[in-house]
Parts: sequence; structure tokens; C-alpha cells
Amino acid sequence: MPTRFKLDNKGVGELLRSQMLLREMIRRAQAIKSTAEALAPVSPRPDDYHSGLYKTSFKVIVTDRGARRHDRAQATVHNSAWYAAWVEYGAEGGRGGGHHVLLRAAEAAGGG
Repeated sequence: MPTRFKLDNKGVGELLRSQMLLREMIRRAQAIKSTAEALAPVSPRPDDYHSGLYKTSFKVIVTDRGARRHDRAQATVHNSAWYAAWVEYGAEGGRGGGHHVLLRAAEAAGGG
């Protein structure tokens, strides 16, 4: 006799917000953060007053109400340096040769 399965939406929601999933999201985000810090470019110029700011500005932001519907565990790696977007994507909207630090870090850490 075939087995029937009925999806319990409330149960799926509890799973998506569970501490188990949140811990895994944090573990992955921390791995990506560590890799990004290792990959981050630092200016060799001694007169560059914000040399190293990008590298030290990675943060992990954690919530159990993430994603578009605010219904699941989420850990996000963020860089708070004011010029982080330019480092990531390049100075000319992607045409300026960005470093793609977070992209490379996510790929290397298996977070993608």
C-alpha cells in the first residue's frame, strides 16, 4: 500500500527557523567571512589612511526571520566599509575590474 505524505506548513516553518538551521547558517557565514578576510586586498601604499579597513570590516548578521518572507534562519556576510561595493564590483559598475571578494569566498567556502 502506498504511503501518503501531507506537508505540514507550520512544521516546515518551524524547521526553517530552528536553532539547528540557524547554527548551520552561522557556521557557513563564518567560513565565508574567514575566507573573505584572507582574500581581501590591502593597499601597500604607506600614505593610504584607510589601508586594511575593507579587510577588517566583514561582519556576520544573523536572524531567524530572514529571506524575503521573513520566515527562515539567515546569516549574511556583510562588509561595512564605505567603499565595499567598489572593491567587490569595480569602480565602473562592474566594468572596472572588481575583486569579487565575497563571491570568491562563498565559492571557496562552499557557501554557494
